[in-house]
Amino acid sequence: MKKYLPALVAGFGAGVLVVVPVIKSFSCCLIIPSAAVIALILNQKASGSSAKIDTSQALLFGLTTGLFAALFGTFFELFITFITKSNDLIYAYNDLVDLVNKFPVTNDIKQEVIDLSQNVVTSIKTTGFSALYSIAIFVNNIIVDPIFGMIGGLIGAKFINSRIDQST
Repeated sequence: MKKYLPALVAGFGAGVLVVVPVIKSFSCCLIIPSAAVIALILNQKASGSSAKIDTSQALLFGLTTGLFAALFGTFFELFITFITKSNDLIYAYNDLVDLVNKFPVTNDIKQEVIDLSQNVVTSIKTTGFSALYSIAIFVNNIIVDPIFGMIGGLIGAKFINSRIDQST
């Protein structure tokens, strides 16, 4: 467990930041990769090592940081939605309907998508919870966050290794 503590700490921090309204726009391209870099730095400081980070270690730390960020981010998003009975989908629902109506598919499919979306919005407004929304958020986060975490891990390894090269 001690081995994954830096990824857990950085993933928790990223999970908190990805639910902050303005900052969440930068979650995949800035927050998650930065969390992976921070996890690598924390691991080096905790182990007292000044050795270069190999690619597999960077990918592993990025992956675990992304997974922890996905889990915490999903939990916090669902918790805030449950408490406030509101989220971004509710605010964007009318735009979503307009967008769906512009798709070149049959009206039956369009209506089904609109009905599903309306059910999600209604559930969130009344109970603060929608199973479909929860599954969609979780699946999105569990796929996207680890990918960007691994990218951040590779960037972090390059950054840390170049600093080690300069100091020797």
